[in-house]
Amino acid sequence: MPLVGITLFALSPLPAQSNTTLSPPSDSVKTIHAARMIDGRGHLVRDAWVDVRGRRIIRIYSNPASRRPATWELGDVTLLPGMIDAHVHLADYITKAGVPHRNSDGDTPAQSALAEAGNAYADLMAGFTTIQSLGSADDLDVRDAVNSWQLPGPRILTAVAPIRNRDTVLTTDSLRGRVRSAKARGADVIKVFAADDLDPARSVQTISDAQLSAICDEAKSQGLRTVIHALNPSSIRGATLAGCTTVEHGFFATVDDLRLMAARGTSFDPQVCLVMRTYLDHRDLNKLSDSAAAVMNRLLPIAAATFKRALATPGLKVIFGTDAVPLQHGRNAEELICRVQAGQTPMDAITSATYATAEAMGLGNHLGVVADGYDADLIAVRGNPLEDISVLRDVLFVMRSGVRFK
Repeated sequence: MPLVGITLFALSPLPAQSNTTLSPPSDSVKTIHAARMIDGRGHLVRDAWVDVRGRRIIRIYSNPASRRPATWELGDVTLLPGMIDAHVHLADYITKAGVPHRNSDGDTPAQSALAEAGNAYADLMAGFTTIQSLGSADDLDVRDAVNSWQLPGPRILTAVAPIRNRDTVLTTDSLRGRVRSAKARGADVIKVFAADDLDPARSVQTISDAQLSAICDEAKSQGLRTVIHALNPSSIRGATLAGCTTVEHGFFATVDDLRLMAARGTSFDPQVCLVMRTYLDHRDLNKLSDSAAAVMNRLLPIAAATFKRALATPGLKVIFGTDAVPLQHGRNAEELICRVQAGQTPMDAITSATYATAEAMGLGNHLGVVADGYDADLIAVRGNPLEDISVLRDVLFVMRSGVRFK
């Protein structure tokens, strides 16, 4: 649901402890020591030492026979892989006039670029070293600036522009052409809106099964994943049977829908509370009517119940995405708190936001795990998130690709 996005760059100043010199990682060996480490695959290591060279982790060890000074002695913290948010909207933000950005509001391209850079920076400082933006063509310049060390930010994957069924009649051939065009423009993933309306009584499928099959088949032939905004059972089943990669939201999924996704290997990216609460907490800003607010309030228990059913579905790949909207970037970890409150264990919640999401996004061979040869995407939080998941809101150390940002 591209609801809307978040804060201006000026609202997210560089903290005093951040690395303000942007440059590629050096070849020197750097060592990090922490009292605890969660590896991303469900294991806790005590007295963890991690050696990094360039952008890679080269060695992990515990209780070394001879201790030497660490480059970064972090003390009584928990080291984790950089977290991954599979669903954000970088190009949506609050303008200087204090309203959600719209294409017709008069903001200049420079103002929009600064705001998007601010959103990316807020996500990075919150410990999310990889994000997937779904999506805007403006993402491309920010992604490339981050990749070339011109801007501080997380690794960015983008859908460039989502596929919707609006006024134009979309033939299967034209949809295949849309997929090829998106790839040519630089898309990392294809986003499709296949359902409408957050009221379960009115939610309908907006992209047919045949259209979904054409999109997802063409994307697969082009080496791209597909993420489908699917709300009701028909859109969820259509996306799953079409071989699409991930179902987004899925608020009204039935037990049978979830089992079908598990059987077909379709990933599920549900949202439990944060996006709805952000809208409700800022009703005036988002011009949320009484009826729309009532729908959001009704959706909260539905979303939690669907999430619980998803956790109870054997073999279902439940990944992590927040659908970040205005005033939500930098608060991404609060969705993990909601998930634990809804019944997920802290370790499983962390795994969902690290290795499970990396694997679903085709990045599991180098991201989402603290292991030899993996990218040195590392964060640290005070205390132990297995005992109190809320400590993930207070990230003390951030490294992406071997470069320390915080």
